[in-house]
Amino acid sequence: MASWRGRLFKLALRGAAWSSRNSWASVVSTPLLSAIGNVLARSRGVQTQHQPQALAETWQRAFPSKREVPIIGVTEREAFAEIHTVCPLRGSGDLAACHRMMAYDRAFVARAGGKFVVLESQATPGVTRCRVSIAPTLSARFRR
Repeated sequence: MASWRGRLFKLALRGAAWSSRNSWASVVSTPLLSAIGNVLARSRGVQTQHQPQALAETWQRAFPSKREVPIIGVTEREAFAEIHTVCPLRGSGDLAACHRMMAYDRAFVARAGGKFVVLESQATPGVTRCRVSIAPTLSARFRR
């Protein structure tokens, strides 16, 4: 991730982690990260996806490099992926801050008609990559 987008993303990630961990700033961090996820999805022309694979591939567009967020499995109902980007919260034990930071991902995926769930977080001591689930919402699955 040596590109300018990659460097900017890492800088934004540090800012998001800081604001998510500080009690006074965390009040605005979740709505702000949700808004950023929505704006980015809109600017990238994200459309509703009905299949888990397509939804996960759409989520990958929220990152500078697909290699940092590989899709590791797909079932009929959901896709599984990992986040390899080193998180500033890694090993902190602050799962609440992680949840606030992931508002970005939840908003981006919601814009595409899906639900984003963190299964395992880098904030957990000893965990080096996040594992996530991405699935179409029922309304998206039946909107054809």
